[in-house]
Amino acid sequence: MASLPDFSADTGLSTLEKYLSTRSYIDGHSPSQADVAVFDKCKAPDAEKYPHVARWFQHIASYEAEHPNLTGDKARAAALLAPAQGSTITTPAAAAAATADDDDDDVDLFGSDEEEDAEAERIKAERVAEYNRKRAEKEKVKGKTIAKSVVTLQVKPWDDETDLDAMEKEVRAIEKDGLVWGASKKVPVGYGVYMIQFTLVVEDDKVSIDELQEQIQEIEDYVQSSDVAAMQKL
Repeated sequence: MASLPDFSADTGLSTLEKYLSTRSYIDGHSPSQADVAVFDKCKAPDAEKYPHVARWFQHIASYEAEHPNLTGDKARAAALLAPAQGSTITTPAAAAAATADDDDDDVDLFGSDEEEDAEAERIKAERVAEYNRKRAEKEKVKGKTIAKSVVTLQVKPWDDETDLDAMEKEVRAIEKDGLVWGASKKVPVGYGVYMIQFTLVVEDDKVSIDELQEQIQEIEDYVQSSDVAAMQKL
C-alpha cells in the first residue's frame, strides 16, 4: 500500500510542490479528506522555497474547522502522490504513457512548453468554474447574499437658530426595513451654522436613498436640505 512522502524532508516537500504546481487540491476541485491527510502531516512550509505548497497549506488551514466534515477518502492522497515521487503505483494514463515510451526514451510525453501552459490554464479555468458553481449552490442553500451599503448623509438646517437636537430626533424617527441609523456628529457649515452628519447602513434591495432623502426633506420645520457625502458597499 502506498504511503505519504515524508513532508518534514525536502524530498517530500519537493514532491508536493511539483504536484500542486498545476493543482489547487490534492484530489478533485474542492477541499477533501485527501487534503486533510496531507495537511495533518505537514507544517507551514517556507513560502519562498515552496510557494505552491504554502498557498495550498494556507487555503486548507482556512477550512480547519470543517476538516472532519469534508468528503473524500484520505487514502487517495497517498495513491495520488505516489506516482509523483517515483512509486511503481501508476494511474491508467501513466501506464499507457510508459508503454508507449518503451521503444524510445527520448519521446516527449508531455508536449511542448506551450502545450503544457495551455493545459495548465485549461485545468485552472475548470477549477475556478467548479469552485464558483459550488459556491453559488452553497449560497443558494444558505439564502441570498444581502447587498448592503454604508452611507454618510449630511442634513442641513435652515439657520443657526434651528434646534439641531430636535432635528436629529425627527430624522432618526424615520424607520424602514433594512435601515440602521449609526453615529452622528455636528459639522460646521459656516457663519455659525452647523449641519448633522449621519452614518447609516442600508440593505440595497429594501431602501432607496432618494426616497429616504425625500422623507427627511418633509421635516420642513428643521431641514433645509440633505446630501449624500459618501457611499460604499459592504
